Amino acid sequence: MATIAWIGLGNMGNPMTANLVRAGHTVRGYDLNEQALAAAEQHGVRPVGSVAEAVDGAEVVFTMLPKGEHARAAYTGADGVFAHAAPGTLLIDSSTIDVETAGNLHEEAVSKGFRFVDAPVSGGISGAAAGTLCFMIGGRPEDVDEAKKFIDPMAGNMIATGGPTTGQAAKICNNMMLFIELQACAEGAVLANRLGLDPKVFWDVASVSSGNCWALRTWYPVPGVVDTAAANRNFDATFATSLAHKDAGLALAGAKQVGVELPAAQLAYDQLQKLIDDGYADKDCSLIIRNIDPNSPGTENL
Repeated sequence: MATIAWIGLGNMGNPMTANLVRAGHTVRGYDLNEQALAAAEQHGVRPVGSVAEAVDGAEVVFTMLPKGEHARAAYTGADGVFAHAAPGTLLIDSSTIDVETAGNLHEEAVSKGFRFVDAPVSGGISGAAAGTLCFMIGGRPEDVDEAKKFIDPMAGNMIATGGPTTGQAAKICNNMMLFIELQACAEGAVLANRLGLDPKVFWDVASVSSGNCWALRTWYPVPGVVDTAAANRNFDATFATSLAHKDAGLALAGAKQVGVELPAAQLAYDQLQKLIDDGYADKDCSLIIRNIDPNSPGTENL
């Protein structure tokens, strides 16, 4: 079993580290948030007070951070991973960040003698808790193979996506598709309701026909239809609007980089921006149904 440093113990990092501890690894965790540290300690993570303390003697370093700027600071700052981890350490970034930053981190890591993979995840908080996340892993083949040994206790699927940054590319394309699906579900749900269809009856039709998709099966934005939907819980976040907006922006930035227009992704981004403008940045992104019908079921108390 290995000594693992983990930086970033938020909604995803916390349950992910629990699975590493259950697998027998020693996990030293660092987060700026004291409550996150305390929560991780409850399932066996050893809290530490700095990145330097976390990475000291660690065989593997995981980072799970909100944005590219946070990942950049964690790795390249004066108190960061590159300054304090031993050369040769395997570095696994499971944050969802822009491709450009991921590429810069790969290059700097290699130049300093580290092994680095970008390994973002899909599956949400429930998948993190269940150990069923899908990891999209980009990097040199030998580093990807080594990373899989440590990722395994947290994963339902581990997919080698290709060279450096391809994990991030896969993640932002996948999330972009999710947000477009979610917009379609919201529009379909509102129209079906206005045309007199019972929500569950319409869902039963769509779920076995051409409207079927992951967002419909898992995050349908009407209460009382899908158990896992945030609509049943006052739209408390499983995937916060602010983070969804950030990820949709990453897709648009990537598209601009390669000269591709994404009209549906732009629509989803704008709809998420409207939710943020209306004060719902911390609510679940499936609340976009409110943009179409402010009186949609489940939104009464918002």
